Amino acid sequence: MKVLSTKNNLHIVYEDNHLIVVNKRVGDIVQGDKTGDKPLSEVVKEYIKEKYNKPAEVFLGVVHRLDRPTTGIVVFTKTSKALARMNELFSNRETQKTYWAIVKKKPEKEQDELIHFLKRNEKNNTSKAYLKEVPESKCARLEYKVIQQLQHFFALEVILHTGRHHQIRAQLAAIGSPIKGDLKYGAERSNPDGGIHLHARKLVFVHPVSKDILIITAPVPADPVWNAVENKF
Repeated sequence: MKVLSTKNNLHIVYEDNHLIVVNKRVGDIVQGDKTGDKPLSEVVKEYIKEKYNKPAEVFLGVVHRLDRPTTGIVVFTKTSKALARMNELFSNRETQKTYWAIVKKKPEKEQDELIHFLKRNEKNNTSKAYLKEVPESKCARLEYKVIQQLQHFFALEVILHTGRHHQIRAQLAAIGSPIKGDLKYGAERSNPDGGIHLHARKLVFVHPVSKDILIITAPVPADPVWNAVENKF
């Protein structure tokens, strides 16, 4: 899917009267936090206000979030009705989420289902994966497969079945394959841009108003490692 707009560094991959879907860059925060940095939600509001010449306050619903060092698909809504319906889709797990991840160490299995119990540590903002349930843990499930061997890394496709804190990062680290650049979960070194090679690649869901099936794909960031994967798939 091509990028529809790149104005103000906003990479829009889908837009209609109800939804606006952005391809998030490394470092963008979806909503405001204690850093005080300008969030993506405010940038999108400004885009809508300018494009449609809206004199009043712009409504924008935040459906979900991505970690700051992660890239890819983020969905916003333009109406409260669409927000309520999208929230239902996400909470009921009626969406298909596909991520791409780059790892240095190849997993033992070419493809597998991973089931862990994640416990979040608020102090250092991490989640630890356990094979058995522990107090205050939540079940996390994903499927992965190796889709390409690169020169020094391996590209994985990850299908996310639950949406836990740092789920993909923690679960891949738990099998000895931390994501490239992810120092917090055991990568050898950071990426120059401070990001990690985890990308929300594709999202499939039923449109909240038209009821059409939407398949949205976000191009990967422009760097040599990602481009090697993009060229094949």
